[in-house]
Amino acid sequence: MTKTLVLASASPRRRQLLASAGFDARVAESDLDDARVVPGAVRPEELVQALSWFKARRVRDASGLADCVLLAADTVCVDGRRVLGKPRDAEHARSMIRDFRNRAHRTMTGVTLVTADGARRLFVDVATVSLGHLDDDAIDAYVASGAWRGKAGGYNYAECEAAGWPLACDGDPTSVMGLPMRRTVPLLAALGVARREVPAGGVA
Repeated sequence: MTKTLVLASASPRRRQLLASAGFDARVAESDLDDARVVPGAVRPEELVQALSWFKARRVRDASGLADCVLLAADTVCVDGRRVLGKPRDAEHARSMIRDFRNRAHRTMTGVTLVTADGARRLFVDVATVSLGHLDDDAIDAYVASGAWRGKAGGYNYAECEAAGWPLACDGDPTSVMGLPMRRTVPLLAALGVARREVPAGGVA
């Protein structure tokens, strides 16, 4: 029996990534505000994995999982020792992007899958992003557009690459975008999640 996929996130990017791979997810947004979470002395990998599990658990406890597979994810950027989530405001976004210029930073996405019987599958995917030189005017225009809102590190990889930003990714670019599809798709298929035929250009 095929199962329905429930996405514990209101992120349009995660939903689009799933749709491009043939998965039509029902959205059940978690009420966990990760911006208010104050991490203790934990590694970034542990933090992002824990946040994805907390989101999954909140949705599971609220709505149940009959004949469903629940998917939750959380993404952060790691710049040196700093863990960066979503910007607080425009100035915070501007500061993040300026600091990323002419060097590399890591992105980490924690993923949790929960089945109706309570079984859990958890993993963290890490990618390294390099941003070349981006002048202040380009950053200011991007920030003024409001496109930074809701994005870890203040940017979306695919959108900014398409806009001509000097970006390079060592790893899965979809992980930087919020959901590592190279690892997620096989897991969803193995769990029997319903899937449409993948359109040309979609994620196999």
